[in-house]
Amino acid sequence: MSADAAPGHVLILGGTTEARRLAEALARESSYRVTTSLAGRIAAPVLPPGGTRIGGFGGPGGLAAWIGAHGVTRVVDATHPFAERMSFNAAAAAALSGVPVLALRRSGWQPGPGDAWTFADSLAAAADLLPGLGRRVFLTTGRMGLHTFADLDGLWFLVRSVDPPAGPAPAHHEVLLARGPFTLDEERELIARHRIDVLVTKDSGGSATAPKLAAAREAGIPVLVVRRPAVPEGVPETDSVEAVLDWLGTIR
Repeated sequence: MSADAAPGHVLILGGTTEARRLAEALARESSYRVTTSLAGRIAAPVLPPGGTRIGGFGGPGGLAAWIGAHGVTRVVDATHPFAERMSFNAAAAAALSGVPVLALRRSGWQPGPGDAWTFADSLAAAADLLPGLGRRVFLTTGRMGLHTFADLDGLWFLVRSVDPPAGPAPAHHEVLLARGPFTLDEERELIARHRIDVLVTKDSGGSATAPKLAAAREAGIPVLVVRRPAVPEGVPETDSVEAVLDWLGTIR
């Protein structure tokens, strides 16, 4: 890049650990200007370096307009694996604007020896399966979907989320407000203290909340895993921040 050339503008659709790591890596460079967009669903998010914006764009057209108005030259979709709508909006907006997009998406979890996993295609399907797996539930699917389990009056739930849940909830539950990462010892203690006999989780992947899976395996309890939603076709994908930097052409 010549000395008088303007740096490219990277829009990171964020909210994940990977998005923050990418923003931190790009902050050490001068080749790109960076803006991270956050959905605003968490009351006190951990803000990455660089510019930030909070809130929606108003669909693919709104996102494409924002990309054009702010001179964005690259888009990185580093949203949560279950942020299905945003990923499809990003793909559509990239097509409308002609700006390349790359998905930075952490790899999913895989069961290993000793694991007793049952898979569901949605939260609703998980709620249907849950009564056959246990009675004391460690629910780690986030506050937004708690209403899906509200009719399961015969079960007790330990509900862990970053912010307090709102709306319908199971009759018998306790809310634990906590933000990962969590240690294996912490997860062991929670499962033992609350006499948990089934864990429910989304296949979020990553290491920050994976210790609960090891703790469940050690305790010999089943895990009900909600599969990831579909992703847009034709969008290149990686699970590596380094690969994103290579794609951007950043010299590290």
